[in-house]
Amino acid sequence: MDVRDAVVVVTGAGSGIGAALARRFAAEGAAAVVVSDRDGTAAHVVAEPIGATPDTTDVTDPAAVADLVARTESAHGRVDLFCSNAGIATGVGIEAGDEAGDEAGDEGGDKAWRLAYDVHVMAHVYAARAVLPGMLARGHGYLLNTVSAAGLLIAPGDAPYSATKHAAIGLAQWLSVEYGDRGIGVSVLCPQGVSTPLLMDPLAADHPSARAVAAAGAIITPEQVADAVVSGLAAETFLILPHPEVATYWSQLVADPDRWLAGVRRMVAATT
Repeated sequence: MDVRDAVVVVTGAGSGIGAALARRFAAEGAAAVVVSDRDGTAAHVVAEPIGATPDTTDVTDPAAVADLVARTESAHGRVDLFCSNAGIATGVGIEAGDEAGDEAGDEGGDKAWRLAYDVHVMAHVYAARAVLPGMLARGHGYLLNTVSAAGLLIAPGDAPYSATKHAAIGLAQWLSVEYGDRGIGVSVLCPQGVSTPLLMDPLAADHPSARAVAAAGAIITPEQVADAVVSGLAAETFLILPHPEVATYWSQLVADPDRWLAGVRRMVAATT
């Protein structure tokens, strides 16, 4: 897919990877870029310098996502590329239920799990549900879902993140099989360590999950991720891997899961 002259929506674009994507798409000559984030002020700060449209949307609300698509189609006639990019970290295991999940607004020990599932899986469902009818009617369109290397591998120290990112990969595979012959492209963006608040804040707090990510490979910039995305979209590859070594790790996991898992246990032990 060529981003030039495309109408692009990026969620979770108030900072980090989403902001870098929005800026890069604008620089590539996109016809319109919609910078959407739950934090409307952050969206405005990113959008204004690049001539993009700021938007405030909670991606866990299906009606809000549908309204985002409807607003974009009304203003620009179509959505060519929808980048479902919002993400959270929880930093908890199967016990969960601490402050990591307070935003979910429900009781009990499953708050973090429900919130992670809503943001990392259902947000992609809501986006596809809203944008696909228009894309299918035109016979072309593209879905870029930001996942993580954890969707192929694991995020030590963060069980909800690991599980929901794997689910996001499965959903994207299904979308590709279901709609790939109907003009719909699907890619998953699976970076490892990126210098965004999602990693750097827990790393500064010395969280085991963040330490494990930092130990696994280079921490790259959001702009480097955006470079990989533009190249991946041009080639229309399903897996976009800003860290090429992730492909090696994934192959090793598939070839010998027991050995790979033992190696991760050793790495985690060495960072704790």
